[in-house]
Amino acid sequence: MSRRVLLGVGAAASVLFLLALGAATRPLIISETTTTVPVLTPTEIGFVQDMTGHHQQALAMIDRLAADVDPTVQRLADQIADAQRIEIGMMLGWLRLAGATPTNPHPMSWMPTGHHTAASTTMPGMATRADLDALAQAHGTDAETMFLRLMYRHHQGGVAMAQAFDELSTGGPVEQAARDMISTQSQESGIMGLLLTERGATTTG
Repeated sequence: MSRRVLLGVGAAASVLFLLALGAATRPLIISETTTTVPVLTPTEIGFVQDMTGHHQQALAMIDRLAADVDPTVQRLADQIADAQRIEIGMMLGWLRLAGATPTNPHPMSWMPTGHHTAASTTMPGMATRADLDALAQAHGTDAETMFLRLMYRHHQGGVAMAQAFDELSTGGPVEQAARDMISTQSQESGIMGLLLTERGATTTG
């Protein structure tokens, strides 16, 4: 092999060595910064945490509904339970990906000053412990009326929360979920209003 070829091979090897050395030492010499896009914004986290708790109380009300209620009311309750269980699973998945806790340590804090619930840490439409206890003791028509009124108020509160979030959101899957909740719960509220009318009752009382 000629001297010129040997020199060329040696030079190429030296270049490769220097390139490898540079790549290996670069992290030590140059501070590399990466920007991580958050899975959820703080507002999304707060809304999802609160709505998860709101949905969980709806399931608690359904669990307290007596077995002797009209089948139409029971079917509506089952429909609500199925939808809200799916949404709870979805929201808990988002919180897990975001590294956030399932519950909000500061309920409703995602609501800015000026919204109707901003000064309250209580989510709108929530039933009291006394309400839940009374529902658990009710039977027949009394249970139907009590459940429909409580769930109607609960849905109205959930819709208000979702609408407030929708005003704050700038797009994404959480916003779409909130809009779906507004649509579904508004429709279910309409059905509950009709069922109460059939029983000679109103949504309040």
